[in-house]
Amino acid sequence: MRVIAALSGGVDSAVAAARAIDAGHEVVGIHLALTPDPAQFREGGRGCCSLEDARDARRVADVLGIAYYVWDLAEQFQADVIDDFVSEYLAGRTPNPCLRCNEHIKFSAVLDRAIDLGFDAVVTGHYAQREVRDDGVVELHRAVDATKDQSYVLAVLEQWQLQRSLFPLGADPKTAIRDEALERGLLVADKPDSHDICFVADGRTQQFLRDRIGPREGDFVDAETGQTLGRHDGTFGFTVGQRRGVTIERPRADGAPRYVVGLDASTQTVLVGPESLLRVDVIDAANARWTIEPAHNGAELAVQVRAHGDTTPATVQFNESGLRLTLQSPERGIAAGQTAAMYAGTQVVGSATITGASRSRA
Repeated sequence: MRVIAALSGGVDSAVAAARAIDAGHEVVGIHLALTPDPAQFREGGRGCCSLEDARDARRVADVLGIAYYVWDLAEQFQADVIDDFVSEYLAGRTPNPCLRCNEHIKFSAVLDRAIDLGFDAVVTGHYAQREVRDDGVVELHRAVDATKDQSYVLAVLEQWQLQRSLFPLGADPKTAIRDEALERGLLVADKPDSHDICFVADGRTQQFLRDRIGPREGDFVDAETGQTLGRHDGTFGFTVGQRRGVTIERPRADGAPRYVVGLDASTQTVLVGPESLLRVDVIDAANARWTIEPAHNGAELAVQVRAHGDTTPATVQFNESGLRLTLQSPERGIAAGQTAAMYAGTQVVGSATITGASRSRA
């Protein structure tokens, strides 16, 4: 096959490209330019997509002996990922920008362009496993290395995208990938992994949002009594389950800490209360995307709501608004805007965007 290798400048994408060559594919390397100012995207081991990363990607392509190009997707990345991130927080929701990037950039814009140019597939360094059934349907499964598994952030992919995607690293631990990179003479073998949100390279997400949104003062309100307890600079600085930053001088009568249990962006209200109010067992979600055929009404699946979180068994029920997931046991701190990935064993079945969560029983 003719394959586009998405080279981030890190060790994972480098080894993935090398393995695609070993498999006999005709490989061309591309690096994504996602910002007009690449210098702002990395600070030490944080962030990615910087000039340093572009140079490292070129060196990898040179060692592998493949053609190398830079694709400028900065404008689309700004609109579909960064602007979406800001607007979601402004609306009182908690987005996952890595999912948005996979959905709109890496496996939409990149894959569409690759197909238009006559390529058959895109290969990336994601830690996930792709299995082809006898009937030709492609299944997406968890990686062997649970600590590096990225199937959650790939749960937005649909079948046609999985048909044209390759994930060569899913069967190996990260240590083996670094060792292989060293053996292949790839200088990125010891390069640190990027951390946090790539476009918030210093890790200060609240400051990033504040710089773009500005102060929007509102009240801390007790979710149980309705009493106003203090002021804050804006709901964008909070998410459900958060304790840090809840600066209230008046403690609870029982001395228990207060957590963010709800947000109302229309009134800039942050609802706070005891940890018990964070535990929910009903998730409402919309905009479902399925990696294979959609789940049936009443299906028993496992739900994961965070990139490296645990799964909880749940029953799926469809309704006019989307779907409802009834969890067998309560989960803590689920926020609107997060993604619920649905699994059958190790296989990703699909995903949906959470619109709300509640407790069905006392």
